[in-house]
Amino acid sequence: MTLLKKIRVTVIVFMVLLALSGITAFPVETELSWLLKHPSLISDSMEAWLQNCYAALRHTNASYPMLAYGYDWLAFAHLVIAAAFIGVYRDPVRNKWIIDWAIVACLAVLPLAFIAGPIRQIPVFHILIDCSFGLIGLLPLFLCRKWIGQLEKTPAI
Repeated sequence: MTLLKKIRVTVIVFMVLLALSGITAFPVETELSWLLKHPSLISDSMEAWLQNCYAALRHTNASYPMLAYGYDWLAFAHLVIAAAFIGVYRDPVRNKWIIDWAIVACLAVLPLAFIAGPIRQIPVFHILIDCSFGLIGLLPLFLCRKWIGQLEKTPAI
């Protein structure tokens, strides 16, 4: 597989996963309801917290549905960020700055999670889940960055 093809496949996978992670913000109440109906999928230590989150979401959506608009914008932001990678797909060398920016964004997940998480009373297990998204995102980004560097050094045909 050529360097360009490896970069493009990795970017497409990254874009799809980023978009999917955002799209899941739209039906969050429904997703939590489903998850809690399948307790074998979650640990006992997580179940009480997730029950509390579901009760809060259900109450908030019933009483203040306009607050769910924030989840809509969260989902939209993921879709827009994913779309930014079209530039890398089209011309990886010229748009390598998008990969650099995404690496910084993935790293920025860590301080946000560890600062805002405790303030918002988020349990450590969930803070670590949030951090894992940033850390896992670094893997394909570092690969793309390495391959783009190699592509830059390849003589033009």
